[in-house]
Amino acid sequence: MDAPKISIFVLLQLLFMTSLILTTPTNAKIFREYIGAEGKNVTFSEVPINPQVDFHFLLSFAIDYTDSKSPIPTNGDFRVFWDSDNLSPSAVSSIKAHHPNVKVIMSLAGDTVNGIYVNFSAKTINSWVSNAIHSITRLVKEYSLDGIDVDYEHFNDVDPDTFAECIGKLFFYLKQNKVVSFTSIAPYDNDSVQPYYLALWKKYGHLIDMVDFQFYAYEKGTTISQFLQYFEIQSSKYKGGKLLVSFGTDNSGGLRPESGFFEACNKLKKQGKLHGIFIWSADDSKKANFRYEKQSQAFLTA
Repeated sequence: MDAPKISIFVLLQLLFMTSLILTTPTNAKIFREYIGAEGKNVTFSEVPINPQVDFHFLLSFAIDYTDSKSPIPTNGDFRVFWDSDNLSPSAVSSIKAHHPNVKVIMSLAGDTVNGIYVNFSAKTINSWVSNAIHSITRLVKEYSLDGIDVDYEHFNDVDPDTFAECIGKLFFYLKQNKVVSFTSIAPYDNDSVQPYYLALWKKYGHLIDMVDFQFYAYEKGTTISQFLQYFEIQSSKYKGGKLLVSFGTDNSGGLRPESGFFEACNKLKKQGKLHGIFIWSADDSKKANFRYEKQSQAFLTA
């Protein structure tokens, strides 16, 4: 009987998985914040940065659509849709030069552009991946970025396996070729969203450094006990992953900072389950002078 054949791609994946086990960051003092999606003229330098945390700015968003006026899918050709006047390549270089603990990540997709849903749309897996590799590599180099985050929330008629293959192969190429150091995903608990990210996690979870789970997508008035229960449920779904907790400084739901978020985080911290905190978003936090950004970072470093 002939020995089973293993494709070169699978062998490369296995080798790369081994290297990731040795290199994936384990620091629990990770603080991440989305910035630039709402055009409120917020700058990197306005956001308080505690030198003791690993601080990740998440540029929101790069989108594979034509433009904001007449948005049409481009099959993986990503363009800048964040506030590029304030969050420019020179601004990225400046904030990283002044704060060695800062990394800048490019987040893909988001919810809407000009009131229209940003749908994941791929003509074929290979064509989407090829276009995405080319356009993202260009933006990473132009902006001196450290990683990418995936925040697709609408999928049109694409099935979960196609999404998983597109994003997984993109992550594999970008990390294998050292285009980026970090990759993350931003799912939330919704029957039309979770299957896509779980399909991706099942096959390519070894390539994903962090799961920025949108806990602020849960109902308003979430209690501490509910939040902790949600955390356990999602941790079991993304087993072995670094699941970051989160809240919004807009009018979103979930467990709010003023309603026990940090008390819940303290419980997770004592159990060794707190991997980091992220906030949506700096644009919304500006009006309150970034009160909760300061509190979150102080909590992580206490």
